[in-house]
Amino acid sequence: MSNQPQSICNLPSNQLQVHLILQYYHPPFYLAGLVVILHGLNEHSGRYNAFARKLNANGYKVYGMDWIGHGGSDGLHGYVHSLDSAVSDMKAFLAKVLAENPGLPCFCFGHSTGASIVLKVLAPIFAFLLPRYQFSAANKKGMPVSRDPEALVAKYSDPLVYTGSIRIRTGAEILRISSYLHQNLCKLSAPFLVLHGTADTVTDPEASQQLYEEASSTDKSIKLYEGFLHDLLFEPEREDIMKDIINWFNSRVKA
Repeated sequence: MSNQPQSICNLPSNQLQVHLILQYYHPPFYLAGLVVILHGLNEHSGRYNAFARKLNANGYKVYGMDWIGHGGSDGLHGYVHSLDSAVSDMKAFLAKVLAENPGLPCFCFGHSTGASIVLKVLAPIFAFLLPRYQFSAANKKGMPVSRDPEALVAKYSDPLVYTGSIRIRTGAEILRISSYLHQNLCKLSAPFLVLHGTADTVTDPEASQQLYEEASSTDKSIKLYEGFLHDLLFEPEREDIMKDIINWFNSRVKA
């Protein structure tokens, strides 16, 4: 989240003692709640600048973290030895955010693998979840994750985005956490909204439907965007998608 305060630090429970990029946006006027953004595989929190600004305009303070091996954080680019480390870092980051903002409602926005990490953390917060990967190698031309050509160029020319083939260990870790999640969907009781493009070739829209059907939460919503691809917030209709998300937040803050 460029052009905003940025912190480089060790989180309290960071077992590997690596430096992680933590970022935050403060709304200019009133404060309705908190949103913690966790990016997906091979990208970084700075890609969500526009979303953070939109959230700010609606009264939400926004936090982001580059997980290990991603963006500006320490570690081999695109390599995750254990997603349990990312889960521990997310827990510590959430604890930090909540301690700094007592009494405020907290929402998590997780994209793709970031949502899987949020789900495994499963703190008493609201979460978006987009699980399950279908693996294929990345490349400099990039996978078709958006129907917006300019968004694709921006993503795959970003030096903080990893564009090499998925590292073997990282792929194994994603398969492991995916297996865990699909065995435990029924345990999800937190309120959630799941969003998915029906033409997504990176993650499976049917997995989102399965999540919606099997989760025990009494406050759950799903929205499938016909013909949309993987990176929903970078699709041509991104403004409409942001509006859907913020409306969901607002309805729960006011409830």
